[in-house]
Amino acid sequence: MSNIENGKPMPARDRPVKLLLIIPTLDRSGAEKQLVLLASGLDRVRFDVHVAVLTRTGPLEEVLRNHRISFTVIGKKGKLDPFAYFRLKRLIRTFRPDIVHTWLFAANAYGRKAAIACGVPVIICGERCVDPWKTRLHFMIDRYLAKKTDIIAVNSEGIRDFYAEKGLPPEKFSVIPNAVLPFERTRESKRDFMDRLGIEAQEGKPFPFFIGMIARLWPQKRVKEAIWSCDQLKFANIDFHFLIIGDGPERESLLRYRDELLLRDRVHFLGHRKDIPFFLSHLDLLWCTSAYEGQSNSILEAMSAGIPVLASDIPGNRELVVHGQTGLLIPEFDGDISRRRTAFMHETLELFLPEQEKRRLAWGEAGARRIAEEFSLEKMIQRYSDLYLNAMEKINSGEKSRECLQDHK
Repeated sequence: MSNIENGKPMPARDRPVKLLLIIPTLDRSGAEKQLVLLASGLDRVRFDVHVAVLTRTGPLEEVLRNHRISFTVIGKKGKLDPFAYFRLKRLIRTFRPDIVHTWLFAANAYGRKAAIACGVPVIICGERCVDPWKTRLHFMIDRYLAKKTDIIAVNSEGIRDFYAEKGLPPEKFSVIPNAVLPFERTRESKRDFMDRLGIEAQEGKPFPFFIGMIARLWPQKRVKEAIWSCDQLKFANIDFHFLIIGDGPERESLLRYRDELLLRDRVHFLGHRKDIPFFLSHLDLLWCTSAYEGQSNSILEAMSAGIPVLASDIPGNRELVVHGQTGLLIPEFDGDISRRRTAFMHETLELFLPEQEKRRLAWGEAGARRIAEEFSLEKMIQRYSDLYLNAMEKINSGEKSRECLQDHK
């Protein structure tokens, strides 16, 4: 929708707020899922939404198309691509957004710089994860761009604390938790589920336990530690299968490690999946062994499905898993890998004892209630809508001075 009528700009209250969301890719990952949920759920009467994909598209493009959300692939190549920066500036000048909201470091850097150069009235930066991989140069860029950023939107208090310690202005942070779609349980039987996975059910014996992990296969997720824990579980005479949903650069090395431990029949790499609810319907437990997170989508999805969670005791996970009520938080043991992975194994063994079934079910039910009450999609959409509209109200009421706006040009 144009914001020009009879050759004159329309007042902001008479037209939708033009919102440009900028993200590096449309891969099936956490931040990308949340952006697509947000773009698809915002009120079309209040917001005119366009998505700029900085580097490449991905599986979530289909969701944007299904919801008729317009998007542009900028096509950045490599770490430094001035041509991508100029293409992004051209898009901003054409779309003329009221608000630019960037997500993740590359988009935060390119997107904010372009938005500042084009005089966008409101600039919002989205920090989605605790990022220990960042160097001094990365944090210098963050601090420099934060000076002309209006709001730093984060999805957990842990991220806010992390970046505040790195010198970003605390008064600019706004914490809006992630959301998850309501869970719909499959009606497929456990036997059918096993048949689909190629796992043979033993006649006259109980069905095996299924442990799940939904993660990108890279060092942050510590999948190798989880596989080691499975190696120990197999000696405890527990019938179980470990399902790893996701893909990434460590896939081949993790497959070799699994095979070295003779776990091919117990540990299954399922790759990227569109049918996550199908698998969640049959899991007995979710593991999250991550070294750091923002706010884990896999934990949100598992808790929504009524699955108890064993998760590493890190800031993002603490805001989701209530220890002893919806699952357990496994200590980091000051970086002692052996104690950490052994703890995952021991706690899993304890939960799979016959007398613990009621506790697992109670934790699952408590988790599902917590997600429904605190992390619903409706709440997340409303929080972002309020954030955007309040920012525009400050513009319209003159709280953001002409001098401040001039700084953006």
